[in-house]
Amino acid sequence: MKLRLVDPSSSAVPIHLVPKEGLDAFKAGQPAETARWLDATAFRAEAGSVSLVPGSGGTVAAVVLGTAKAPDTWTLAGAAADLPPATYRLAAEPEGELASRLALGWALGSYRFDRFRKPDEKPKPDLVWPKSADRAGVTRLARWIAFARDLISTPTEAMGPAELAAAAQGVAEEFGAKFSTVVGQALLDQNYPMIHAVGRAAAREPRLIDFTWGDPSHPKVTLVGKGVCFDSGGLDIKPADGMLMMKKDMGGAAILLALAGAIMQAGLKVRLRLLIPAVENAISGSAFRPGDIFKSRKGITVEIGNTDAEGRLILSDALAEADSEAPELLIDAATLTGAARVALGADLPALFTDDDTLAADLARLGNEVDDPLWRMPLHKPYRKMLESPIADINNVSRGGFAGAVTAAVFLNEFVGKAKAWAHLDLYAWNADKRPGRPVGGEATALRCLHALLVKRYGG
Repeated sequence: MKLRLVDPSSSAVPIHLVPKEGLDAFKAGQPAETARWLDATAFRAEAGSVSLVPGSGGTVAAVVLGTAKAPDTWTLAGAAADLPPATYRLAAEPEGELASRLALGWALGSYRFDRFRKPDEKPKPDLVWPKSADRAGVTRLARWIAFARDLISTPTEAMGPAELAAAAQGVAEEFGAKFSTVVGQALLDQNYPMIHAVGRAAAREPRLIDFTWGDPSHPKVTLVGKGVCFDSGGLDIKPADGMLMMKKDMGGAAILLALAGAIMQAGLKVRLRLLIPAVENAISGSAFRPGDIFKSRKGITVEIGNTDAEGRLILSDALAEADSEAPELLIDAATLTGAARVALGADLPALFTDDDTLAADLARLGNEVDDPLWRMPLHKPYRKMLESPIADINNVSRGGFAGAVTAAVFLNEFVGKAKAWAHLDLYAWNADKRPGRPVGGEATALRCLHALLVKRYGG
């Protein structure tokens, strides 16, 4: 993805950011012909509205862009897609972090998933870098957001477990990380039975993707992403319309792989480990069944109440391995439950953690970078809803209540040594087209998590 952010140009057309409340004051400070133009075209500075102020000889003299009272990351995203080809600059230089967020929004405004269609070669507008923008940070985030979106939007035929592993290996090799995979029968040999059970019915073998990077003396940060490359629901099969977007069920893996790339590119002072259990939840004669019992990597036996609750099963083995090293920070991300989406919708990831400081930091930073999340209760008394009469735990709760909470409580059974743990239940998809956020895969929470790690471990 080309950033379309350029060095200063004397011919750049100014963009004025004007909230509705400030329109009269803005017109009062402009040349009379500009004010008359805005009045003649009934410009009201509604958020996202644009007026192209004409200049001599059929040129554009200025752009007036209506904004919310407080501009955010997405303020310029629509303009990046819709303005006529030219070089533009912000008429008033934004200060501090806002400059970087506006620049990032401009960059993402030109994102397009075009792996399976002809590239859009029409000329596009460019923006002069705001002076205060962190060019390295914006470039890094734009790259990895686009990377995650591309992975999530890619159909499963071209993004199965092996292809996801290849993408991870490419990232690892770029930054000199130590990379390995555990594939097929070796999952049983090396005690990852839940990953094997979920993926064994598919023609493409399940695997655990694993890479480490950084100075071993630095704080351990471990990321675990759900990599279900397609979820049919297994023998508890989904209806047809429930499968339409199941290529995105590896969204947690894609987002944390992208986050790992950003961490390494930024050179954060961490000992990073990334674990991705990558499977297809398919149907064949060897599919795992409702009522089966499996002994997990941690030794906890799990009764299968529903084969469509497979994400928590593969995560349980990966989390147990991650937790065995007692990392300072353990984060998992997964497109895990419909219940989280019912509660919070597509944009807000559900955050579960028993670390109040971590929750507060994520909430604050998410709001600061326009990538919010919402803390949900990790309510331990709901553990009783997962009881099984014949195993240590069931993978689904009785009655269907609090589905996102009980899923988080299930995962919590496999974490105990990590100093801090956060579980993100997210959607990883834009269901509606908005500036900078086309319909398709989305790197939900990546900017929030990146901000947290940069804040804690330097960049």
